[in-house]
Parts: sequence; structure tokens; C-alpha cells
Amino acid sequence: MSERPLPNADGEAPSRFVVGIDLGTTNSAVAYVDTQQEPWQVATLPILQVVAPFQAEQRETLPSFHYQTTSAEANAGAVRLPWSAEAPSHAVGVFARDEGTGNPGRLVASAKSWLSHTGVDRTADLLPWHGDADVERLSPVEASSRYLRHLHENWNAAFPNHPLAEQDVVVTLPASFDEVARQLTIEAAKRAGLPRIILIEEPQAAFYAWVYRNAVDWQQQITSGQKILVCDVGGGTSDFTLIRVSANETTGHAVFNRIAVGEHLILGGDNLDLALARYVEQKLAGDDKLPAHQWEVLVRTARRVKETLLGENPPETITINLPAAGAKLIGGGLQTAVTRAEVESLLLDGFLPRVNLTDKPARKQSGFQDFGLPYATDPAITRYLAAFLSAHRFTGDETLGSDRPAGQGADPARPDVVLLNGGLFASPVLQQRLLEVVASWFSSPEQSWRPAVLESPRLDLAVAHGAAYYGMVRRGEGVSIAATLARSYYIGVASDKPTAVCLAPGNAVAGQEFEIEGLDLQVTLAEPVEFPLYVSSSRLVDPPGAIIEVNREELTPLPPIRTVLKSGRQKDQQQAKVRLRAQLSEIGVLELSCREVDANRSWRLQFDIRSTTQTDLAAHDTAGEREGFVDEPTLAACRERIAGVFAESGGTPPRELMPELVRALELDKHEWPTSALRRLWEMLMEFQAGRQRSPAHEARWLNLVGYSLRPGYGFAVDDWRVAQTWRAVNGKIAFPASHAETLILWRRIAGGLSRGQQLGLAEPLIASVRALRRRFDGGAALAGTTALDPAATLEIWRLLGSLELLPINLKLELGDHIVHLLPKRKLENARPTMIWALGRLGQRVPLSGPLNTVVPVQQAAKWLDAILARPETDLLSNAAVMQLARRTDDRHRDVDAARRARIVEWLEFRDAAEHLIELVRTGGALDEGERGVVYGESMPIGLRIHE
Repeated sequence: MSERPLPNADGEAPSRFVVGIDLGTTNSAVAYVDTQQEPWQVATLPILQVVAPFQAEQRETLPSFHYQTTSAEANAGAVRLPWSAEAPSHAVGVFARDEGTGNPGRLVASAKSWLSHTGVDRTADLLPWHGDADVERLSPVEASSRYLRHLHENWNAAFPNHPLAEQDVVVTLPASFDEVARQLTIEAAKRAGLPRIILIEEPQAAFYAWVYRNAVDWQQQITSGQKILVCDVGGGTSDFTLIRVSANETTGHAVFNRIAVGEHLILGGDNLDLALARYVEQKLAGDDKLPAHQWEVLVRTARRVKETLLGENPPETITINLPAAGAKLIGGGLQTAVTRAEVESLLLDGFLPRVNLTDKPARKQSGFQDFGLPYATDPAITRYLAAFLSAHRFTGDETLGSDRPAGQGADPARPDVVLLNGGLFASPVLQQRLLEVVASWFSSPEQSWRPAVLESPRLDLAVAHGAAYYGMVRRGEGVSIAATLARSYYIGVASDKPTAVCLAPGNAVAGQEFEIEGLDLQVTLAEPVEFPLYVSSSRLVDPPGAIIEVNREELTPLPPIRTVLKSGRQKDQQQAKVRLRAQLSEIGVLELSCREVDANRSWRLQFDIRSTTQTDLAAHDTAGEREGFVDEPTLAACRERIAGVFAESGGTPPRELMPELVRALELDKHEWPTSALRRLWEMLMEFQAGRQRSPAHEARWLNLVGYSLRPGYGFAVDDWRVAQTWRAVNGKIAFPASHAETLILWRRIAGGLSRGQQLGLAEPLIASVRALRRRFDGGAALAGTTALDPAATLEIWRLLGSLELLPINLKLELGDHIVHLLPKRKLENARPTMIWALGRLGQRVPLSGPLNTVVPVQQAAKWLDAILARPETDLLSNAAVMQLARRTDDRHRDVDAARRARIVEWLEFRDAAEHLIELVRTGGALDEGERGVVYGESMPIGLRIHE
């Protein structure tokens, strides 16, 4: 990154302080340099931490835990801070960690890991995961922001004349954070009142800290030609970075070049805690599982046990005591002893096993489902490290990609020097094991070898100190690391085989810009375009413009670029020939844009963050796109049929449109491929004005639009199509008779609707359900309720069951209404649909939403009991029971083993399909027929639904 002073918020002279913030998973710290001191030095800001009611003390690090206080704790002033006149509703730090051990449902932990979780909406309020019902939920962004806000306020209290927002602030993050996680880190800082920050990767910061501590003699410890491995394993992530040492041609002094970074791994101290907790659970409960509350307490206790038994001067044994669960509060606690030998065997062999350099990580699902995070598939950190070193071969000063044959003198990146960082290595036992394994890879029976080890006496402060030092490097002082991208970026292009073009090579440096010559793209303005993107941390020297075959062992998909390129000139079907540009910004974020070749126009391209927050969106890897496309003459014939109904000159009756399209496509409507369906949607939108000709026209148009766009996701730029449909339909119905048809449309595309859109649709319908219940209970109807009657309009239940993003409290209310109304004889015709909706509301595995939309298992169990008490034996009831009892191996979502056994017997007695029973007994994925039943109708041919 460039080395220049940062202006303050007003663009004036550089600030007095340079501040480094380590936003760690386990510890956060603030270090700073007062630039008016000569000589300058890095200092640590003591952080005020609440440790007990009415007590506070200054420490150097902040445990990154967020605890929502109870009203009694808040009123007692237990978390009041000196700079605040009012007691906050939450605590950050030691009090949060300690109180959260006993009240895990009020605790947010591992927020940084959640910030990089691509399987949930990172901007949604989902933490604490499986929290108590009365707890305010936070997004990973907001939780991270509250840590930063505490540090910000602490700084301002210590330096009231120099607010932190006006200083040069450097924030650290894992080297493996993807572009979206980096952007969200910046957003968290803005929310915390820090609008202008610089990012630095934690392994680099750790090495900067070592350079600072050894400013006098570091050139005697490191020589030109050496490779330095920084192995940073914290509470939530593992990061590997390689730095090459070379000689400055002019001065001869050693200079540093960051040349490689590892892939993103959610694997760290938290995983060790979980493994130890599982081991203790087996000692306490055998094959059974502890209740969720006891399990959460055990996990927090396991962290303390691990740190004690693997630390300095450990005892031989520690006794673990768990509180009673449920109603048995006296005498119901559990106790067991754990020895140091047990813990060493479990954690060393499980996470730092002795493996070969040629070993690869196992590609299987992680066994840790309880916390909802996508933990690394293989727990062996040493296997990931072996794969990282094997992927980077060197000859001379060049790093070769893993696809390149190792030439003479090329070998896996044997590190001459190792720097260990992160909380994991606070344990001398774990330190020693990792170094032994690395040494074994490059030793032989004839000659032993061991890397030099750089000392890091304060693992908890190293990253913050290094970030502050880096801030001084940016001002032209200190020793700089020349950091290349260490990741190459590619764009997918159409070809017979999956093919990609290199946009930016891994050996590029910050500020360098690339325009891809010879790759001119023809795009249509004012219509959606998509650019599939890939990243590689092993292919580092492909030049810009290089065309390669996509190999998923080397290239990882990034969030695609999905956008509509707009023009200021109002012209229909404007075409533009553009070239792509790529540049790494100063804050470490890849910026992409496209420039028109024949005019002076350019557009900035944004990553589609929404595709990283829902598991269903994988636009450039869907079976729907791989199945092929219907030829243009056939589609032109379809357009003629649609125009014949909806164009001004059209005279074809609406009822004849579907048969006409079947004849044109020569396929039954259930066999229409997704690509053809989306083209039909485009044609219908083109002729949408014609829907206002009659109620029959509008009903047919709405029905076919929903059918063509179902399920609202899964195909490129479906989110844009859903947005266009919402603008065209919501609140713009021409004929009252069409309202029921709109329910079908929204139900079909519900998976693509936003949370706000789903809530807007649900609120009037829930009011109708409340009115229906009041009517059956003999109450008076309230004025203003919708004219749609849930007793007569079954699509109300279907739509409400399909809205997976509704707040959990609304889902609970709806489910309770359904259970209350099921016995009513006048609702007999609606009963199967109501039971289907109940199964969707309480499903253990969402069909399209993220996991934070799942209702508590206790409520699902009550709904199950209500269905099991009914005499219905239809397919919808069986499917609903499966949805509510489906096994996930997540104790927070699964019903208890005894209830599961009863449900299996219930399904067997009713001759339910064997696979339906298997989903309850052992889990698994829905087959095509089951997806159709759960969704409410068949899926488009070839469309892949992610579970």
C-alpha cells in the first residue's frame, strides 16, 4: 500500500495520533503512536472493562463478547461506564464473557467469524444464534460495530482533545477475508463513528510488530533469500501468509515482499473448545446430547479448561461442574474430571496431527453444526498448512502456481523462518507440536532441519502494535512490507468449457490498475448484466488477459457482479462496448469498473452482496443455466402468442395462451426449462400494459408471470427480475378479482422477496387470520380488516407459509393461530393447507431463507404434537411432520430423540414414503418430488435448490 500521510477528516494536516485496532475474535486491543513524541514509540491504550457489578478496571485487551443485560443488571448499574450518564442495555468485554457463560442465550461471540459467513445474511439481526426469546438480535455488522464503539468511546475518554474519528486509524482483519467481509468491516467502523479507516491483514500486522520490537537487530536475524511463514491462528480463523526477504539493489538492506496468503478458514480456538465440549459431553451423557442450555455452558467452560491444561504449569486434572437443567434444579447438576493427558491427546491429534507434506484436507461436512458457522471441513490445521506450502513452489524470486510443474530448484515453500501468532499459540504445547510437524516435512533420516522461530512475547497485543506501526510506515517511517495482492482475480466467459480470463494477477500491488485489452464486452444498457468472478490464491502469475480453464481446486467463486448499467440518455436498447478495469484500493478492497471503448463513459461494478448472504444464490453455477437454452425462433413464436393476447392489436382470448405456448415450445408446461421461463417473463413485462384490458387478461398475466419467475431465485439476476415485478404489481392491481391471483404470484416468487417486502405482504393477511380466530371464538370483528377470508381463500395460508423471512415472533403467532383453528369443522376444507403452512413455518431446514429464520425447536415440538393428534393421513400432513422433525444434527434445531422415535413410528403406521421417514430418522436432502410438495408446486426443470 502507498506510503503517505493520511489527512484528517477536514483534509488538513496529518493527525497527532496513529492508532491500530485489533478487532479480534477472542481479544481486541488498541495501540497507538503519539507522533509528537521523539523518538516515537508504540503504546497500548488501557481499555476500561466492566468485571463485576459497580466495578471496572483498565486492561490491555478486550474480550470480544457482547452480552445483553437483564433489566435488573442494567438498573443496578452493573454495566455503567464513566463516560456514559445512563446504563447501557448491553456490556462488552469481561463482564459479557463471564455473565454469558451462565446465560449463553444473551451472549454474542465469534462476531468476526459471522462477519465472514457466506451462508447467512450478514446484515440481518441473527445474533446471538439461538438466543433467548427476549434478547435483542444483532447483525454481525452491528455486533462488530459495538466492539468498535466501545473502543472509540474509551479512546475519547482518554484523549478528549483528540477524538478517535480525527486520527489515522488502522483496523486489522484476517488475510483471508473476502471482499464482502472487508466492505462490511468498513461499514461496522462507520456505524461506530469511524468514517475513515485503513485495513491491514493480521499476519502482516503481526510481522510488523516483530519488526518494531526488533528494530535494533532484525537485519541480523533475517537474511536475503529467506521465506517467512506467518501462521496466525486465533479464536475463529486460521491465516497463513508467506513473506519473501530480498535485498534492496541500492542499499543492500533486506526488504520484505508478501507473496502468498492462504484460503479462508473458519478454524481456530473455538473449534478446539467445541471438540473438548463434545468429548466431555460423551463422558457425562453417553450417546445422548445435553440440553441446549447445559451445552452452551459446557462450551464456555471448555475454553477455560483448554487454556488451563494446555498452558504454563498445568495441573494434572480439572473437575467440570455443570448446572442442573430443566425443572430439576437441586441435585441435578453434572460433574466429571478431565485430565491433561486426555486434553493433549484429543486436541493435538485432532487439530495438529502429524501428517505428511503431501496430505490434503478432507472434503467432508464439518461435524460442528451447533453454532451455525461454516467451520472448516477438516479440523487438522496442519493439513491445511501442508496444502498451503505445497501450493506455492518457488524458483529464484518467482512464486509458481500450483498448476505449474516444479522445475529444477523449485520446491514447496519451505519456510526458513516461522512467526506464530494468535491466541492458539499461547499454549507452549500447541506451539511445539506445530513446529515439530513443519520440521518433519523438510527433514530426512540423514539430516534434520528446523525453522528459525521469531519470538512474539505478547500474542494478545502483537496485531494491534503492528497496525499502529504500519500507520507510521504509511507516513514514511519504519520498514515497509511490499504487499502484493497474493490472490489473482478472474472473470468467467462463455465457452464450450468453463473458462475464465485473468483480471488482476496475484503479484500486483496496491494502486496498480489493469484494463483487459482484447476482451471487449458488448452489453445492453438499462438491462441486467452479470459477471461471474473467481479468485485464486495459488495461481499468482497469470498475466492480465490470460485465458484459463476453470478448475475448482484452484479457482473459488466470488460473489458475482450483478448490475444494470444505466445511461443518462433515454434511448431504447442502447448497446455499449466496454472493457473491464481492476484495481486494488488503498483500503485493500478490489475495485472493478468497466469503461466504454467508443465513448467517455464508465461504470463502477459492485459485488452482489446479497448473493453472499443467502445460500440459495449461486448464479454462475446453477443447473438451470447449464441445461441449455431454447432457440431464438421458438422464443420468437412464443412472443407472437403473448403479443396476440396482450398487445393492443391482439385478439386471442387469455384462456388460450397457455395451450398456445405449449404448442410453440413443443413441451408440456412442467418441462419448460428455466432459461425459457425467464425469457417468457421478459416478454410478459414488455406487454404488461395489456393486462388492464379485462379481469381475465390480468389474471392470466399475473399467473404466467409467477409461473415464469418461480421460485424467485436460482437463475442469473433473478433478484432484479423480482424487483421489477414488485414495482409493476404491488399496489397496482386494476381489477379486484385479481387479488387472489396476486397471492399465487407472491407465493411462487417468495424466495426472492426481501424481508421488508415479505412483511408488507404478511401484515394485512395476518390481520385476516386474527379476525378469523376472533370470529370462531365469538369475538367481534375489527374494522379495517382485509376483505380476503382465510376460510375461503386457501392461498392466504400458502403465501404466509412461504414467507420464510418473517420475524420469528410473527411465525410463532401464525403457528399458534393455525393450531387453535385446526379443530374447527367449518375449516375442514382448508385443514390440509393449514397443516402444510404449519410445516413450512416450523421447518427445521429452510427452503430459501437463512438459518436464522428457523423457529425455536420447543415451538416446533408443540406444533408437531398438534398434528400428530389429528386423524389426517394425507401427503401434506406427512410432509409437514417431516418438515418439523427433520434431523439436522444441530441440537438447537432438532427435536429430542424420544420424540423423533415416536414420529418415525407415526409415519411408518401411515405408510409414509420411506425417504420421508429417512429424513426424520437420519437426515439428508429432499428429492425432487419432496421439494415440489414442500414448495407447493414443481420446480423449473434443472433449477438447483440449495439446502
